[in-house]
Amino acid sequence: MMVRADRESEVAREIAGLADLDRESLVARWRTHYGNPPRPKLSRALLEKAIAYEIQCKAFGGLSAAKKRALRAAASNNGTSSSIGRPLSAGARLIREWNGVVHEVDVTNDGYIWQGEAYRSLTAIARAITGTKWSGPRFFGLERRPR
Repeated sequence: MMVRADRESEVAREIAGLADLDRESLVARWRTHYGNPPRPKLSRALLEKAIAYEIQCKAFGGLSAAKKRALRAAASNNGTSSSIGRPLSAGARLIREWNGVVHEVDVTNDGYIWQGEAYRSLTAIARAITGTKWSGPRFFGLERRPR
């Protein structure tokens, strides 16, 4: 057990040290872990988190092959137009930026709350935000267009 505790401590120190690195050093670490450079405008916070994840995977193991397949399938959604596959739970919050304004929608048992007003559908909220006809689930990124 002591070996595991020592390794956890070592990994925690390595991750904490990422905050002390300049951007150039973080990009070099990214290249080491991912084999290619990050996108130029990738935030420092995301660089640190992604590198920290890879450090932990190397030390303790990553996702199983089955979990990776499930995530890839969920991300690709098999090219079909469908919802996220499960209903949204009360208490969830949807966030969407539109024309420079961030809109937050809270999911309730009876529908949705946007700007303090209750709505029965996301489509009604999307229409109120944009002034045009939109699919609410698509507007909030819960559904993909068919390829």
